Amino acid sequence: MRKIKVELGKNSYNIIIGNKLKNELKQFIINANFSKKAMLVTDNNVEKIFCKDVLSVLKDAGLDVKLVVIPAGETSKSLSEAEKIYTAAIEFGLDRKSAIFALGGGVVGDLTGFIAATYLRGVPFVQIPTTLLAQVDSSVGGKVAVNHKLGKNLIGAFYQPKSVFIDLDFLKTLMSREIASGLGEIVKYGVISDAELFKYIEDNAYQILALESDIMEHVIARSCEIKADVVSRDEREGGLRRILNFGHTMAHAIEEASGYTRYTHGEAVAVGMIGAAYISKELGKIDNTSFEHLQNLIDKLGMVSRVDNCDVEHMFKSIFRDKKTINGKINWVLMDSIGKVSVVPDVPDKIVKSAFKFISK
Repeated sequence: MRKIKVELGKNSYNIIIGNKLKNELKQFIINANFSKKAMLVTDNNVEKIFCKDVLSVLKDAGLDVKLVVIPAGETSKSLSEAEKIYTAAIEFGLDRKSAIFALGGGVVGDLTGFIAATYLRGVPFVQIPTTLLAQVDSSVGGKVAVNHKLGKNLIGAFYQPKSVFIDLDFLKTLMSREIASGLGEIVKYGVISDAELFKYIEDNAYQILALESDIMEHVIARSCEIKADVVSRDEREGGLRRILNFGHTMAHAIEEASGYTRYTHGEAVAVGMIGAAYISKELGKIDNTSFEHLQNLIDKLGMVSRVDNCDVEHMFKSIFRDKKTINGKINWVLMDSIGKVSVVPDVPDKIVKSAFKFISK
């Protein structure tokens, strides 16, 4: 078992990584001074697989639990779905010390965190991510949000969980597409901060795809360490934390242009990283070798590298609605090398459109 601390003063919390974490979760709840009434939010896919066991742990720890099940998929990350959960919380009588547990992928985690941040002006919540993508990305760092029809994550807050429990056993139930989606974010951490991690992923690609436990624990823990370090130094994205958005500006445009249904977030990030690397190359920040290095690893891991039926002009326009855009200028996170990135406040439209064309089939 690995424990990583996200250092945020009074908002600090631990990320627990390992197999069969039921006892650790139970002991955490017993020691946590939560109210007796609690809520567990999950989706209708996860409910069938993990819900019974997690509910049992919560109840064994002394909690009276209200279960809320949402439809699986990005479209559930909405204000309308949030209102249903607020209603359930009010009717069940959750108070300001009642914990809300998020059991699921990024949609469940983001939506539950948004509920926790805003219900009674803030109640405790705990992340139990079940997908590789959520384990290395959305469950860590406290960015919670819902989508608007005009853009992704435009309505949200910075709100930290009380703890994150990453149980590696969850990975055994995932389809290959879901694993590939999470690998996009893991590769991102190598690109932005750790060339050794990038090489480790290259050298162990087939073992990673086979979900070998020790290797998965290492790449997940190292990813969480990098994100925890960045978040600890810049909780609210004032500067350094922007590097975590490598590939995401284009990814959000891809998701919006495809109606949030055709590509997973991780797939969009993989394509977005290729787009960002293309822009980096066109600006002379990296050479063609570094560009191909990234593209080849994405292909090796079986990730999506191009999108289809996404209008270039539509994607280009949507990036200006991205929450990272200030006064019409986009803060692009671009490569300086594998292991280092920098923020470029503006990129010529011609190069951006060319990048969108490159990533389109």
